[in-house]
Amino acid sequence: MSNYDQLQTSIQDLRNELVSHRLYEQLTDLESMHLFMETHVFAVWDFMSLLKSLQRELTCIRVPWRPTGNARTCRFVNQIVLAEESDIGVDSEPASHVEIYLSAMNESGADLTNIQALIDSLDGRSRWQKTIQEIPMPEAARNFVDCTFSIIDSRDTCQIASAFTFGREDLLPNVFEKIVARISSDSPGRLQTFEYYLQRHIELDGEEHGAIARCLMEDLCGDNGNRWRAAADAAFRSLYARKQMWDAIADQIEARVP
Repeated sequence: MSNYDQLQTSIQDLRNELVSHRLYEQLTDLESMHLFMETHVFAVWDFMSLLKSLQRELTCIRVPWRPTGNARTCRFVNQIVLAEESDIGVDSEPASHVEIYLSAMNESGADLTNIQALIDSLDGRSRWQKTIQEIPMPEAARNFVDCTFSIIDSRDTCQIASAFTFGREDLLPNVFEKIVARISSDSPGRLQTFEYYLQRHIELDGEEHGAIARCLMEDLCGDNGNRWRAAADAAFRSLYARKQMWDAIADQIEARVP
């Protein structure tokens, strides 16, 4: 069994817990989807920071430019950045996946106040910890973002790539596709953009990004046991933070006044 497959096996139980989480049974109407989206959007946003940190570490984004010594890794990262930062939106115009998600929230009637306040506050000068603490946001989202940025701040490319590869959005589309289709039938036109967002992830993760991410992990970690152990730790931390976020959203939905 390859190191990559061993890592996958080591986190499979936690991934299974996420795939079968009680949250999914609670997403029965547009209001519950709003509660979900208003927290999950922060994970969609910090995913881009995770990706851009890979681009920072593995490609040259400085001037004057110089070769990094690994054009294959550069290509892997830049291919993913192209799709995530400038995909084709539902209106056939370029848009990042964060922007597509914000459009989906707006279309559905979800509240964008907190996530928009965060985006508007990012000026490139303040440290993320200060910004995250000052912006009103669900505590579950704050804890998730803290976990993501602690991995980013490690500057350890194996950990960052692992959080990106094993802990992120490939958990979402297949689980949510049927749920969203059901709710959408009761609220025509309100989740059309969200369905598009999910479909793009299914297409990209299944056809392109999954294979690219595996090659990236194998290139970065090679046969180094310490690197694979660090990668496994980052994957577990990311998945556990996701589970805690799912738990909190499920609790919030359960607490709704009938």
